[in-house]
Amino acid sequence: MKTAAFLFPGQGSQAVGMGKFLFDNFSEAKHIFEEASDAISFDIKKLCFESDDKTLALTENTQPALLTVSCATAAVIQKQFGVQVSITAGHSIGEYSSFVISGSLRFKDAVKAVRFRGQAMQNAVPVGLGGMTATLGLNEKQTEFLCQWAEENSRQKPVNPANYNCDGQIVISGNLKALDWLKDNFKPEIFLENNLGEAKRCKLIPLQVSAPFHCSMMKPAEDKMRTFLNDIAFRDSSFSIVQNFHAQPETESSVLKENLVRQVSAPVLWMQSMQKLKSLNHSTVIECGHGSVLKGLLKKIDGDFFKVYSTSSLDDLKALESL
Repeated sequence: MKTAAFLFPGQGSQAVGMGKFLFDNFSEAKHIFEEASDAISFDIKKLCFESDDKTLALTENTQPALLTVSCATAAVIQKQFGVQVSITAGHSIGEYSSFVISGSLRFKDAVKAVRFRGQAMQNAVPVGLGGMTATLGLNEKQTEFLCQWAEENSRQKPVNPANYNCDGQIVISGNLKALDWLKDNFKPEIFLENNLGEAKRCKLIPLQVSAPFHCSMMKPAEDKMRTFLNDIAFRDSSFSIVQNFHAQPETESSVLKENLVRQVSAPVLWMQSMQKLKSLNHSTVIECGHGSVLKGLLKKIDGDFFKVYSTSSLDDLKALESL
């Protein structure tokens, strides 16, 4: 039997045209697109295939679009190519796809939830008060120290690690004044001065995002998601989901739900989650959805261990026959 870890991408992987080859070639995918549109009374097919980059990048649009494409991809892989899920994880919004394919959450409920989630996250912080910055060339300890250093010296809070993508690529999030101060005042020498090693090639890159995701400023969105998800039925998952919140595999419905809620204002522990996959010996991985962002991260985390398959074209899917 063919088995693989199914991984689902998050925001940043979207692109106009994503999923069209699935819709055109597989009835399973067409059904999922139609179910998504019916669930939120919004034409997901038109959004994914015919909109523009700016429209698709709106958080309340991006999240249901990514969920739909990812779940359609997973359905095709399972039904047409006979690949079974050994374990699953999703990056931020991608975790909802893991819930759907594991049977923990109905697809139509997930679409409604991520549409609401996108709106709640967008509205949690007024535009211009928060931001995100990618740090390149730093490890976990250096990044965490950088956040504390920025808060103390800019006298602005918060600044938190948001996405632990891999060593050397960690995103921080928080108060835009603090992030702007950091951009103008950062010096790599602070790490040596505090016995944290060198970071000569460190770069700080402000990201063009609409809100400071996965930091404590998202607490209002987390509270709204808790209320919203209280009205949705969750079930135990049929296989383990390695969750963003603590990078541990879970199957019990109440634990899964609580960690999904808390994920909104907590950092995405992606690197740690992939290290957990490795420790459990899941080396064959399928990136279920558009693009190859996760494939690139896994190459940096441990390119020798992980064998990653992409799913952005018919040729990609045919490669799964070699599993």
